[in-house]
Order: sequence, then C-alpha cells, then structure tokens
Amino acid sequence: MDPAALRSAAIALLARRDFASGELCERLTRQGFDAGAVQAVVSELARQGILNDERYAHNYVAYHAGRGQGPVRIAAELRRHGLPAALIEAALAAGPDWRALAGQVRRARFGPQLPSSWAQKARQARFLQYRGFSSDHIRAAAGSEPDTGLVDP
Repeated sequence: MDPAALRSAAIALLARRDFASGELCERLTRQGFDAGAVQAVVSELARQGILNDERYAHNYVAYHAGRGQGPVRIAAELRRHGLPAALIEAALAAGPDWRALAGQVRRARFGPQLPSSWAQKARQARFLQYRGFSSDHIRAAAGSEPDTGLVDP
C-alpha cells in the first residue's frame, strides 16, 4: 500500500472532525489499509500534534456536557473510542460542575419545581440516569440531598 495514500486518507478524515487515535486506526483499517502502516501513520500524526487524544477528550467532554449528557455516559463513550482511563478521568475532572449540570438538565426537562411525589422523583431520576449522571448527581438534582429542603415521606 502507498504510505502517501494512507496519510492523505487520515488527513482527509481529520479534516472533517477530530478523532481519537484508536478510532482513527479502526476507521483506516476498515478502509483496507494495513494495520501496521496505519499505526505508524497515526503515531506520526500524534507526534506532529495533528492528532491529540488529550485535546480530543477535553473537546468531547465539553461538547457532550453542553448537550446535557452526564459523566457516566461520556466516560463510556470515550472508553469505546479507545482512550485510556487516566485521560478520561482528567477530561471529566476538568469538565463542568456535574451536580449543577444535572440540576439544569432536570429543570429544562421538568421545570423548576422539585418532584413532589416518589413517582415523579423516580421518573426524573430515570431520565437523569439515562443522560449519564451518577446517583450522587441525581440525588442532588432531584432534591434528595439534605440541603434542598425536601422532606422524604
């Protein structure tokens, strides 16, 4: 295979959007390029700074948090893209205040009132869980935390 064709295919993919290294390797291998040559080209692009997994992780967290997704869901997607756990944790730690985001997402979907019944609380918790928030974030957003003033019956 022609190394110049492989490099230009990688650059063409990166021109459309940012990729994680593992994701780019997989995409190029599926296009029929040799796995060893793909790894060499991806390593070269990373060395040149064209491909950066840390930048990718931070941008991914910022974008998906802005869409109202929580850290559990975002971390699962980043793992699926082949990023190492340390990079994922660093990007999530640099992300927004997840408790506040869970509250914003809950208010946007259900309004400003805290849930008044267990059925409403369960429904809102399921929604936030689907969006990828942890149980601590959900409790804070749905009003089960001691500082929210909601008395559990």
